Amino acid sequence: MRTLVFLSGLLCDETIWADVAERLAGAADIRIVAFPGFDAISKMAAHALSIGPERFAIAGHSMGGRVALEMVRRAPDRIEGLALLNTGIHPRREQEIQSRGRLVKLARDQGMSVLAAEWLPPMMGASPARIAQVMPQLTAMVERANPDSFAGQIRALLERPDAASVLPLVDVPTLLVGATGDTWSPLAQHRDMQRLIPRAALVAIENAGHMSPVEQPDAVASALRSWLDRL
Repeated sequence: MRTLVFLSGLLCDETIWADVAERLAGAADIRIVAFPGFDAISKMAAHALSIGPERFAIAGHSMGGRVALEMVRRAPDRIEGLALLNTGIHPRREQEIQSRGRLVKLARDQGMSVLAAEWLPPMMGASPARIAQVMPQLTAMVERANPDSFAGQIRALLERPDAASVLPLVDVPTLLVGATGDTWSPLAQHRDMQRLIPRAALVAIENAGHMSPVEQPDAVASALRSWLDRL
C-alpha cells in the first residue's frame, strides 16, 4: 500500500489531520508528522525524510507545505506525489518579524490559552456553527504546545528557505488545496503556485479558512483521494 505522510503546520499536531486521515483509512498507509521543538525548515524536512519509506507521497498543511517543498528539493526521487494545503511560497515580509514576535511574546507572557484565543479565530472561514464545533479541539491543540516550541517554529518560518525556486522542478502529480475563506494563505496564492508547477491541480474548499482539514474534512479528504488515484 502507498504511504502518505501528512506534514503539520505551525502549532499543529496530529489533530489537524486526524479527521482527514480517518476518512482516507484504507486508501494509504498514513503517517502524521508534527514538528514540536524544531527551529528550521531544513531540520523538519530531514526529520520527515528520515521516517519515510524509500518512496512516498506527502501532503503539507501551512508550514508543512514549506517543509514538503524542502523535501522535494532535497530528495526528489523519493517523493511520488505532492499536496500543498493552505500554504504559500512568498519570502519573509517586512512586517513578519514584528507581528510574529508579538505572538511569541504573548505566549511567553500570558500563556498558550491566551495565544489560542487571539491566533485561531482570524484563521477560520467556516460557518459560525462549524467554528463553534471545532474550536475546542483546535484550542486544546495550541494549549498542548509550549512557548519555546512556538518560538522555534516561528524562527523556522522567519528564516525559511526560498520555496519558489522548487516549484518548476516538481515532476510528480501535485494537488493544491486552498480555501475560499482563507485570508492567511489566500486562494490566489495557490493559483500563482499552480502556474509554476507542471501537472498541478487546484481545488478550492468552500466554507473554510486556513484550518480547512479540520473545518471541512470531507471536502479535503475527497480532494486528496482523487489526487492519490492519480499517482
